[in-house]
Amino acid sequence: MSYSNPTNLAIIACPGGENFADKLIKHLVKGYTRNFERTISNMSRRFTMAPDLVRDNIRFINEVNDASATDQNGKCYQSRLKVPVHFFYFANGEIKAEIQEPVRGRDVYIVQDIENHYPVNFNGTTTDHSLSVNDHLMTVFVTVDAARQSGAKQITVVLPIYPYSRQHKKKGREGLTASRVGKILEFLGVNRIITLDLHSREIANSFNTLLLENLHASYQIIRQLMKLPDILENLVVVSPDTGAVDRNKFYATTLKKPLALLYKERDYSRVSKDAVENNIIEVKLLGNVEGKTVFMADDMLGTGGTLLKAMASLKEKGAGKVIAAISLPLFSGDAIAYFDEAYRNGLFYRIIGTNAIYHEEVVKREWYISVNITGLFAQIIAHLHQNLPLSPLLDNRDIIEKLVSEVKKP
Repeated sequence: MSYSNPTNLAIIACPGGENFADKLIKHLVKGYTRNFERTISNMSRRFTMAPDLVRDNIRFINEVNDASATDQNGKCYQSRLKVPVHFFYFANGEIKAEIQEPVRGRDVYIVQDIENHYPVNFNGTTTDHSLSVNDHLMTVFVTVDAARQSGAKQITVVLPIYPYSRQHKKKGREGLTASRVGKILEFLGVNRIITLDLHSREIANSFNTLLLENLHASYQIIRQLMKLPDILENLVVVSPDTGAVDRNKFYATTLKKPLALLYKERDYSRVSKDAVENNIIEVKLLGNVEGKTVFMADDMLGTGGTLLKAMASLKEKGAGKVIAAISLPLFSGDAIAYFDEAYRNGLFYRIIGTNAIYHEEVVKREWYISVNITGLFAQIIAHLHQNLPLSPLLDNRDIIEKLVSEVKKP
């Protein structure tokens, strides 16, 4: 690989993952360009050479190593990372992936947003198709197979939300589908999966050779939280349930704020249908929220019933502003309408969600703040491609503490 250009790096966007992939590529291009210009500046000072002369020398070395490292306009940075792929949707529902340029020997990253249910277009069709999670997952399978058949050196699947992640525990006659999805990808030849806020860390222990990088958006969320006016004054962190205690303990420790806990009693003879008809019969609070600004964090929001119940309970107990942070905001069914009503009734102030899932409607809401986490994914991909350590990116406590301390300065 050319030391100044990621010529062996290839990004493939599945239908549904186009939006995420395009933003990811912008971050990659920006990062590689910035590093390249920094290299030219450092070498120019070190060897007392003019920057243009350094650039020409790098161009020469690049073209000796790889003719594709410099384009026909003589630019030293090759910004085309996205590999064109034709996807076909047949009348019987079958999906086919056809890669349009060589990927032999390349480091391929396949991007898919399995929860993007907006209509997507396929090559060879005149109509758009709204795909289910299973359709998106099958698209990943056929794309991985196409990349493997085309001689890709290494295949990484980028899944901002891991499919079937809630099916990770066996209580009766049920499947462990979360681990099975990864095993299928492993069997197809996938070397690594990159995902965000895995619902259960045990899933990562299910594979033989496949590696799983589980990213966290805590820094991006806190950075957005800090932009809200007077947010650190009288703040208390509340875990919305027992399963989210560790996550919220991290926020409480980092922000140096007290931690409270909501405990929900459920009637498991009742089946949860939506945000209104659920099986929660009572919510109990351990801690004090009266007159305080409440911050809650959770990994996933489906129909939103649990969160709405928690918000209503906190307001009943005297909480002031209620702010929630969600890593994977699905907003399934009529969830947006329910949150619109709850916002009008004053149950919450803001919801901070990532763009791990593509949305067109919820991002228009006054109460919703979208956080872009494609930069984090781009950094992980760049480090993996260049065989650099991931620890500085996965453990973000130091940069969060620096951010919080800067905000507290007068």
